[in-house]
Amino acid sequence: MLVTIRGQTQHYRTVAFDAKRNAVLLIEQRLLPHEFRVVATADFDATARAITEMVVRGAGAIGATAAYGLAQGARAFRGRGLPQFRRHIGKVYETLKAARPTAVDPVNAMNQVRAAMQAGQTVEEQQLLALAAAEEFANEDVRHCTDIGRHGAGLIRNGMNVLTHCNAGWLAFVDVGSATAPMYAAQAQGKKFHVCCDETRPRSQGALSRRGNWPSKRFPIKSSPTALPDT
Repeated sequence: MLVTIRGQTQHYRTVAFDAKRNAVLLIEQRLLPHEFRVVATADFDATARAITEMVVRGAGAIGATAAYGLAQGARAFRGRGLPQFRRHIGKVYETLKAARPTAVDPVNAMNQVRAAMQAGQTVEEQQLLALAAAEEFANEDVRHCTDIGRHGAGLIRNGMNVLTHCNAGWLAFVDVGSATAPMYAAQAQGKKFHVCCDETRPRSQGALSRRGNWPSKRFPIKSSPTALPDT
C-alpha cells in the first residue's frame, strides 16, 4: 500500500522482515490514525507479544507475523546440533501459537514454514529455508489479495454503495486487503463508488478510521468512506 506522510509517498507492507537485524517490522496499528510508525520486534518473544497486544491484527497479517517470528527464532539459534535446534523450534512455535490461541492463520503459516525446513540437512540450511518459507507465505498472501481484487472488480459498478464488514482492509493482510482489493482494482478501472465501513470491536478494527477509513484515505479511494460503528 502507498502511504503518504507529510507529503512523502512510500510503499509499505503491514508486515515485513529485516534480515540484517533479524527483526520483524510491523506497522504499529494501535497508534493509527493519529500516528504512523513502523516498529521492529527484536526476538520471537517480542513478536509474540506484538500479536497478543494487537500491534498487528487481522488474519493474513498475524499469519505472516507468526511465519516471520518462527524464522526469526530459527535464525537466532546458535549451535549445530539438529536435536537441540528442533527443541528450540518447538519452543518458538508454541510461544507464537499461544500469542493468539484461537487464531488459525498463525498455526497454518508456521506449519508451512516448518514443513519447508525439513528439506534442510543442517541447522544452517533449515534456518535459510525458514526465512525463505516465511517470505513466500507473505508474498502468497499478497497474491491472494490481488487475485480477489482482479476477480471482484467486475462486481462493482459506477455509483454503487459498497459495504465492507469486519477487518478486511490492507492493514489486516500483508498488503492490498481482501474486501478492499476489488475496490482498488475497480478504482484503477475508473469506476466511482461510495464505501461504507462497519463494525468497530475492541480496537476499532472494522469501521473507524484506524482500520477502514484510514487505508482508504491514504490510498485513496476517491470518496469519503462512511463509518458505521457498532453500538
